[in-house]
Amino acid sequence: MKINWKQKLTSRKFWAAIIGFVTPVMLAFGASESAVTQVTAIIAAGSAVVAYIIGEGLVDACGRENTD
Repeated sequence: MKINWKQKLTSRKFWAAIIGFVTPVMLAFGASESAVTQVTAIIAAGSAVVAYIIGEGLVDACGRENTD
């Protein structure tokens, strides 16, 4: 089974699942709620940047294909 990483990394469901996994693990290991909140915010912000970069790359690639 081949994983389509472009699609996976731009999926909001994927990033929600990552946050949903990381948050309880951090709490289980005794991280403070403040630290958990900060990590969750960092993951969410990072996912938005990754999705934007990949999305723009795909748009640029499609634009080049149409002009050739």
